[in-house]
Amino acid sequence: WLLAESGGGSVQPGGSLRLSCAASGFTLDGYAIGWFRQAPGRDREAVSCISPTGGESHYADSVKGRFTISRDNTRNTGYLQMNSLKPEDTGLYYCAVHRTVEAMCISGRRLGPWGQGTRVTVPS
Repeated sequence: WLLAESGGGSVQPGGSLRLSCAASGFTLDGYAIGWFRQAPGRDREAVSCISPTGGESHYADSVKGRFTISRDNTRNTGYLQMNSLKPEDTGLYYCAVHRTVEAMCISGRRLGPWGQGTRVTVPS
């Protein structure tokens, strides 16, 4: 299976970006979707996760109130709307799947390989 991230770019502080996570080779139905990021020189961290039905979501404290995770199972795609971007949001963003929000955003687990990621740059 394959997860392909897109939508990254360079944006000034306070700007917005919308990331997409397109699945191929399998359907996202039944899987929670998670977004992770890796900043330069830092470990990869969970940013946000959403349950298979979209009824439950989790956000890292650093992005609460600024990022919104969503999904469209009819398009087999997940999204991360990022508003009020800050320089500390800079990094390579990846999406992943697992069965539950807890498995990814709390335990840091995922199913399958990482994708290529999409880069977000917010200059200081």
